[in-house]
Amino acid sequence: MFNKLSLKIGLLFFLFILIIEALLYFILYTNIANERINEVMTSLLARGDTHSEVLEENFTESTMEHVSVMESVSDFAVIITDAKGNVLIHSDPIGKEMREVIEHMDYEIPTEGKIIENRWTEKEYIATDSPITMNGEHQGHVFMFADTSNVKKIVNHLSDQFIIIGLLTIMLTIITVFILSRFITLPLIKMKEATEQLSQGNHKVELHTERKDELGELAESITKLSNDLDRLKSERNEFLASISHELRTPLTYVKGYADILNRDDISDDEKKEYIEIIREETEQLTELVKHLFELAKMDQNKFSIYRRTVDFGELTSKVTERIRPALSEKDIQFTVECPDNILLRIDPERIQQVLLIVLDNAKKHTPNGKQILLEVMQNHQEIMISITDEGEGIPKEDLPYVFERLYRVEKSRSRQSGGTGLGLAIAKEIIVSHGGSIDIQSEPSKGTTVMIKLTGGEKDEKGSTHR
Repeated sequence: MFNKLSLKIGLLFFLFILIIEALLYFILYTNIANERINEVMTSLLARGDTHSEVLEENFTESTMEHVSVMESVSDFAVIITDAKGNVLIHSDPIGKEMREVIEHMDYEIPTEGKIIENRWTEKEYIATDSPITMNGEHQGHVFMFADTSNVKKIVNHLSDQFIIIGLLTIMLTIITVFILSRFITLPLIKMKEATEQLSQGNHKVELHTERKDELGELAESITKLSNDLDRLKSERNEFLASISHELRTPLTYVKGYADILNRDDISDDEKKEYIEIIREETEQLTELVKHLFELAKMDQNKFSIYRRTVDFGELTSKVTERIRPALSEKDIQFTVECPDNILLRIDPERIQQVLLIVLDNAKKHTPNGKQILLEVMQNHQEIMISITDEGEGIPKEDLPYVFERLYRVEKSRSRQSGGTGLGLAIAKEIIVSHGGSIDIQSEPSKGTTVMIKLTGGEKDEKGSTHR
């Protein structure tokens, strides 16, 4: 139970809020209590000053009796003395603390009324002294006393109110914290359940939230992850199905023709033909396995490139020597336009592999007697390589997918022109690992142009791994 996030957040919120509330209540209680006590003392002093003013106008025995009678029926006590501190009249019996206050004034004569005892927590009375002055001469004192039990009642009543209000506040705080913690953690609980579903193989999870904060962003990220995992699962299943098909087809050819070769009724010419077919299918299978091995290394971050400074003109010459015989068989005119002295820091074997993949695709889709153009252009440290053919082109709806693994524009998967369907995926990985880009523009019946962008300013260590 105590491991629940909502409970932990709730307790943490409650602790902080409780500390803040206790501090605020203490400050508020102290201020209000002091104000109420000051009101009582100020009221007592004002009452004594009033009696003093009356006596200054008529300092007679009848007036003093009148004051004494007035206070005898009130909650206060009054003692009137002469200038030397001798008691003239009093409204209530004089207690020990009252006498101590009066005697203390023998040597301390105030010029105006003041509070002379305010220790209400320690004493039985609080007291004020209002001097009687007539014609500039000091004639006596009016001492007012208030029982501190009244002050304590006021403070206790205030404390009771604060306790009740404090308890109500704590209850409301607990309820509020509980609701807020649930409100905060509910999306997290849903996200936890969603991630558990993802771990169990359910890759189609949707988290709907209108929140615009970090929790909303997290929900969107989990939903996006779910969609990506679902897409990857579909792509993986499709990829495995395609690989199974690609492997099964050449193996079926090899097994079928090998069985035929074991027959006694075939001629030598037929044997040569069937052996050639087996050889071609074996080469097709070898090429497929080689491409799969390279893609596996790329997926495991074990695909390495080895950069060095290369004369790009020499590299295109090597590519031309390798591809020209295959193009000559189809009577395809191959033109190369490359400026001299282009130096680029690349992995020459990998870039050569990319060019051969693209040129091989161009050869397969270019009719006999047509033309293929390889053009290299330089702009400072960046070069642009374009390979243009006059083939049948690629439909617009297929262009976004040509770099996907095992994707073929020929839906029938023609073995004469389709290849393995992995070449362009490998080419893109190589170009991206060099920090470049590769793109294709094509129109049906008008041909295709592959554009490769490379930069030579980057200096990587030999053998570094790239993705």
